[in-house]
Amino acid sequence: MKRLRFYSRLYIKMISQYIKARMQFRSDFYISTFAMLLLNITGLFTYWVLFYSINNIEGWNLNELIFLYSFALLAVTPMQLFFDNLWVIRISLRNGNFIKYYFKPINTLFYYVSEVFDIKGLGQLMLALTMLIYSSIKLGIHWTPLNLIMFVVFILSSAIIMISLVLMAASISFWVIESVSVLVLIFKLSEYARYPITIFNGFFRFVFTGIIPVAFIGYYPSRFFLKPGSGDITVFATPFIGIGLFIIAYKIWRIGLNRYSGTGS
Repeated sequence: MKRLRFYSRLYIKMISQYIKARMQFRSDFYISTFAMLLLNITGLFTYWVLFYSINNIEGWNLNELIFLYSFALLAVTPMQLFFDNLWVIRISLRNGNFIKYYFKPINTLFYYVSEVFDIKGLGQLMLALTMLIYSSIKLGIHWTPLNLIMFVVFILSSAIIMISLVLMAASISFWVIESVSVLVLIFKLSEYARYPITIFNGFFRFVFTGIIPVAFIGYYPSRFFLKPGSGDITVFATPFIGIGLFIIAYKIWRIGLNRYSGTGS
């Protein structure tokens, strides 16, 4: 508990300094936040266009898809807010700056990711919550104590799955410096978390469930609230997959850390 308090205070201090520095460039913040909101609204707009000509997609109506979309968006947001620095790890490794993270008596992953807090992710968070509340009201979802507890469990688990996938992709930079294409691939694949997995053929269902489990970022946990009578026990695998995937991702990160020795200059 003492260690947790230490890291919490340290994180708040580091992020406060980062936000102060970023807010010196307010126009950059407003433009990037607007761009991110527009990008996500465009995704929702696609649903509205589709539902002008059809009533449902594989048994999912418009409001159910909005719930699924916003759930997946909410699950991805912690990655956006707290782990955005992983996007540029290849640059730190290539120019040798990453070596500084070895010289502090704190967790290296914590030290690295806590240097950046992606403020524009707050706009994404607000959009996701707004759409989630809107779709919940339209669908008449009853937020019983059980549903609220399961929602927190599933959101945290789904967020950990997303963070783990990105951490694994970023860790490849320890072996392959130009690994940005792997990170882009993971982000592109994570966008499929916003769609019902039943619209894909058997091959992609297998990939999105058992190989790169993006279906557990949105589709499976959402079924708990949207299709409560489906009897699909795969839904409850989400927390276990989140924990297991993070253990694997952190081990890969640690192996990469032990391998890195700077640029040699």
